[in-house]
Amino acid sequence: MDSTDWAILDELQRDCRISFSELGRRVHMSAPAVTERVRRLEEAGVITGYRAAVDLRGTGWPVLALVRMRCFGPRCVLQHLDELTDSPHVLEVHRITGDVCCELKVAATSMADFEATVDRLAEYGQPSSTLILSSPKTAGAVRRPH
Repeated sequence: MDSTDWAILDELQRDCRISFSELGRRVHMSAPAVTERVRRLEEAGVITGYRAAVDLRGTGWPVLALVRMRCFGPRCVLQHLDELTDSPHVLEVHRITGDVCCELKVAATSMADFEATVDRLAEYGQPSSTLILSSPKTAGAVRRPH
């Protein structure tokens, strides 16, 4: 990746809805040239998608938590990813190191809904949760390593 690719990524991370014409203007390229660069970054798997940032509270999911799962073997939650991804409660799944298997980012419509979600997760192992009170910084931009 060269400096132009990084400039393109920087602009797209700020606003993924930017037109190719405007993107090209900002990185000093023609619209067709920048379109080709973006296409190559997508094909290489550097750009994996485009997303809208959504306010969970505003959409009826005011409870947000991290749930660490201690589970191993065939019951492990990681062996049942289809069931997790079908659940609207599970937003993210991260396999981690340490004394637990993975950590899930979970949303719920109420504390009762969160309790029921944790109870369902207990089928796969031992959950331990931490409620998220606020998120002063969420997804950060990926920058060029030094």
